[in-house]
Amino acid sequence: MKALAHPLRLKVIVALSNKELSVQELVESVGTTQSNVSQHLTIMRDKNILSSRRVANQVFYRVGDCKVLDLVALTRAIFCTP
Repeated sequence: MKALAHPLRLKVIVALSNKELSVQELVESVGTTQSNVSQHLTIMRDKNILSSRRVANQVFYRVGDCKVLDLVALTRAIFCTP
């Protein structure tokens, strides 16, 4: 849970909820620097929240376990609905 307890990491999970994205696509999606996104991606990859694959000089990320998406959806339902 601690690895998900950061607003930027939640934005990344939401961005990856339907598709695999490259690091650059994630940078554009969440609106921060490449180094900042990379730091958070590394934390989540090390905790097996995300998985990655390399194609030439690009790294693509996806959610590694669908239970993470269930957890984020439940959290959103509890805290983000009136």
